[in-house]
Amino acid sequence: MSTVVLLIITGLGLGALYFLIASGLSLIFGLMDVLNFAHGAFLAIGAYGTWWAANHLPGAGPAGAGFLLAVVFGVAAGTLAAVLVELCVIRPLYGKHREQILATVGLSLAVPALIQAIWGADPLTFPRPELVSGTLPLLGVNVPKDRYLLILAAVAVFVALWLFNSRTRYGLIVRAGVQDRAMVTALGIDVRKSFTLVFAIGGAAAALAGALGGLYFGVVTPTQGMSLLIFAFIVVVIGGTTSLTGCAIASVTVGLIQQFANYYTVAGLGDIAVVAVLAAVLLTRQGGLTSKKSAERVA
Repeated sequence: MSTVVLLIITGLGLGALYFLIASGLSLIFGLMDVLNFAHGAFLAIGAYGTWWAANHLPGAGPAGAGFLLAVVFGVAAGTLAAVLVELCVIRPLYGKHREQILATVGLSLAVPALIQAIWGADPLTFPRPELVSGTLPLLGVNVPKDRYLLILAAVAVFVALWLFNSRTRYGLIVRAGVQDRAMVTALGIDVRKSFTLVFAIGGAAAALAGALGGLYFGVVTPTQGMSLLIFAFIVVVIGGTTSLTGCAIASVTVGLIQQFANYYTVAGLGDIAVVAVLAAVLLTRQGGLTSKKSAERVA
C-alpha cells in the first residue's frame, strides 16, 4: 500500500510538471491558434535563468527568499523571451501556419544550441533550497517535498489560467479576435496587445516549469525543454487541444501511467504506455478526452 501511495504522489508531481508546460501550449493554441514548437525553449530559459540567478544574482541563492528571487528572475527571463518571439517572429506570421511551425521549430533548435555554447552540454546541478529538501510523510510514506510544491504550483496556475480565460476582458478579446480579428479591430480594440499578453502568460508558465523541473530532476540540461515538450504535446492532444481542463486531466493521467508502468514493468515502458494511450485516444476520440467541450476554447 505504501508503494502505491508513493507512486500516486510522485505521479501527480510529474503530471503537475507536464501541466505547467502543456497549459501554456494549450492556452496559446486554444486562444491564438498558434502551434508553438519553441515552447520548450522558454522552459530551458526559465531553468537556466533560475540556475544562473541562484549562483550569481545579488540577493538570490539556494536558501529561503533568495531562491524565490531566483525563480522570479528565471520566470521573468522566460516571459521576456516569449514576448520577443511573439513580437519578432509570430506576429508577422499570423494566419501563416506552415511558416509559424517552421519558424518555431527553428527556434526550438537554436536556443538549446545557444545555451550549450554558453554553459556546455553537461548537466548542471540545480540549487535545492532547504525548504523543499528531504521528505514529508503522507499516509506513512515519505514523499519528496518538491512533489508537493509542483502540485501546488500546478493548481495555482490552473486556477489563474481558468480565471483569465473565462473571467477577464482580455480572455474575451483574444477569443473574439481569433474568430473575427477584423471585426474586433473595427471596434477600436488592439488585438495585437492581447495576443502578446497570451504569449507572455504561456511563456511564464513554461519558464516556471523549467524552474520547478530543475528541482524535480536535480539538474538542468540544454535539451531538457525539448524532451519535456514531447510529453507536453502528448498531453495537449490527449486532453483536447483547446481545453485547459482536459489538459489537466491528461497531465495527471500521463504522469500516473508513466510512474506505475516504469515501476511494475521495466524502465522506459512507461513512455511506450503513454504513446499507446495517445494512439487509443486518437482512434476513438480525435478531439481528445474533453472533445465535447473543446469548442468552447475556455474550459
